[in-house]
Amino acid sequence: MADVARWEIVAWRDIPAMVEARDDTGQVTLSLSEKFQALIDSVAMQLGMQDEAAYLEQWARLPGGERPGSARDVGEAVVAELEARFPEFIARAFRPS
Repeated sequence: MADVARWEIVAWRDIPAMVEARDDTGQVTLSLSEKFQALIDSVAMQLGMQDEAAYLEQWARLPGGERPGSARDVGEAVVAELEARFPEFIARAFRPS
């Protein structure tokens, strides 16, 4: 049977920051590039979030799925897909609610 890995995204609001993937051999956690953390910080400042508790409350695990491959391969593929969508995350982050 081919390897299958489950993955999920760790995000602040809807902005991804990390991908966690696991398979039968273990788990990997991969961070997205620094530009995602910079976007998170920028949105937090724009929203006036100076309270650490309010900031931390915004973190969540977003549902992912399963894909064939090792945890590392799947995690790296998901990270690459999210990195390619960075302009979309910028547009959504600054869209008026």
